[in-house]
Amino acid sequence: MTSENLSRRTALLLLAALVVGWGFNWIVNKITLQYVPPIWAVVFRTVPACLIYWVACVVTGRLARPVKADLPVIFSVGWLHMVGFSVLVSIGLQYLPAGRSIVLAYTTPLWVLPAARFFLNEPFTLRRTAGLVVGMSGLVLILRPGEMDWTSPDIILGHALVLLAAFSWAISIVYGRAHRWVTPLFELLPWQLLLASITQTAIAIAIEGTPKVDWSLEVVLCLAYGCLIGTCMAYWVMNTVNRGVPASVTSMGLLAVPVFGLLCSAIFLGEHIDASLMTATVLIIAGIVLGTAKISGRRKFQRNSLR
Repeated sequence: MTSENLSRRTALLLLAALVVGWGFNWIVNKITLQYVPPIWAVVFRTVPACLIYWVACVVTGRLARPVKADLPVIFSVGWLHMVGFSVLVSIGLQYLPAGRSIVLAYTTPLWVLPAARFFLNEPFTLRRTAGLVVGMSGLVLILRPGEMDWTSPDIILGHALVLLAAFSWAISIVYGRAHRWVTPLFELLPWQLLLASITQTAIAIAIEGTPKVDWSLEVVLCLAYGCLIGTCMAYWVMNTVNRGVPASVTSMGLLAVPVFGLLCSAIFLGEHIDASLMTATVLIIAGIVLGTAKISGRRKFQRNSLR
């Protein structure tokens, strides 16, 4: 689908499908972890997606050999987002409810604000400062230091890993802003996925050893969903939507993902959503809107895929 024939309505429908697909993907991933070790679960989603993209690019004639200038963004996206974010979230998701995890993971734009100031020297305006304060107040409300069981290593580890994943994603976004793009993102995806597949597999073997999977139809369907919807469709939609709507619309629309994910966690997993978690979600989203709305309106919101 080209930029000439992609209507705004089609782009918005694709964006809505992405919100639903990604929001539900967290529920599917949580279920998958009952049967598959966390790092291998990521591998079983990424490797088939890599093969699919390679075949698609070869068939359509869009397989490009990366030039030297492309290598930094291949490694930054491949390692920081596809490996760092995905692996850390998958491990952390073992110890936390899906709803809480998705809200923590989507604090990423808040970490982008100070990182962009430090690495890109972007001005830290009053609006951005207010957005960071509002968003971080939501994060503090989620963590509730006075009520958290600090004697539970699993609880602490789960929160730390998901927040570290969000920070890893943020650094990838910041680099994406600074990178001078030579090859279009779609043509780089097979190479990024190949790097991620090799790295994830090596980490899985080193840490988890030979995968021990309780195979069933449910497991296969969950992994297929994570591969086809959570990875393949998501990357394609993100590459396509910005051709039909402004980047600001895309970035704001994606804020519906944690909200939809929260609802799915309550409906399908029976997770309890209390008032503090809902309030924290509203504060984090409000902080992101306040701190990034003017930024995303002027320049493309991260060309990396959001997951």
